[in-house]
Amino acid sequence: MALITKVKLYREQTGMKQADLATRVGVRRETIVHLENGRYNPLLKLAMDIEKVFQVTVEELFEFVEDEPQNS
Repeated sequence: MALITKVKLYREQTGMKQADLATRVGVRRETIVHLENGRYNPLLKLAMDIEKVFQVTVEELFEFVEDEPQNS
């Protein structure tokens, strides 16, 4: 399964920098970078902290989708 995230979209809509979001949720900026690039699956606590910042639900921020089957 792959994680689709809309964190960058919401962050940019509010004019917030990655460092600002990181500070507000108590992580390093690099964590936000990896999260936005789909290289990090957040713990539930982090996901809930981010949802509070943007006042949206976890489901609006994150979605798991099935990986595409690979052709042999």
